[in-house]
Amino acid sequence: MVQFAADHWHPCAAYLYILHLDGPALAWEYLRRHPDYRRDWLRRRRDPDAAQAWGLRLLEDPGLDAREAHPAWFPDHDSVVQLYPDADPPPDAERFAFWRLSGRKHLVHDGRRLVLLLRSVGHSLRAALAPGMIEGVPYVCALRASRKSCSGRCALMHELTELAASAPMALAQPRPTSTALLELHTLQALDGALAGASLRAVAQVLFGVAAVAGDWHADGALRARVRRLIRRGRGLMGGGYRQLAQLPAAGRGRFAPIAERP
Repeated sequence: MVQFAADHWHPCAAYLYILHLDGPALAWEYLRRHPDYRRDWLRRRRDPDAAQAWGLRLLEDPGLDAREAHPAWFPDHDSVVQLYPDADPPPDAERFAFWRLSGRKHLVHDGRRLVLLLRSVGHSLRAALAPGMIEGVPYVCALRASRKSCSGRCALMHELTELAASAPMALAQPRPTSTALLELHTLQALDGALAGASLRAVAQVLFGVAAVAGDWHADGALRARVRRLIRRGRGLMGGGYRQLAQLPAAGRGRFAPIAERP
């Protein structure tokens, strides 16, 4: 089982990367904290089918956070792009140029196909490569038909355009949204609870000693806020992560009920 120092969850700076994660990456952050998942990882050689119970094609190392891990969800999230060789390309067709792609590149075999992951500051793109996708071949992109919001699909199409042009993704980022801040606080509070910290100790780390000294009461708003964060974190860890990764619902575990994103 992955071991952490008792105060590993104290530095808020260690969680700043959470502000830039998308749904599948956030799902991994919650899943990798699940004690039963960590046990399955240690026993993976004895139970090769354990990954399916967690919505994965293959078990991933829970010691790796979303910046380094490459979980292969099953089925794919709607944001996964499928790249195919173009059977009838025009003369000016864009050609696949792996080494010209901007950002950090990873090629992962999930047991069925190659998946390309591109990551830069605040951006990530996942693409499943069809057989025949080699350097220099003209290609086409396919998106799964879904009810995804128009804004979400337009943003994905913008990233695909940059992929085709091998253009660097923009580095300028807007201020974190309230939803992103909620995920940061939820994960930090959850780590505190899993480490055995009291509600008051979690509040001091998240909101400061001065805030707790002035507004900590048995029925106070600050105490209730911390309790909600921990309850939400346990719910996402115990099964709610499946919604973030767009996985089919599964039976509830022994943790709190599933928590939804606002």
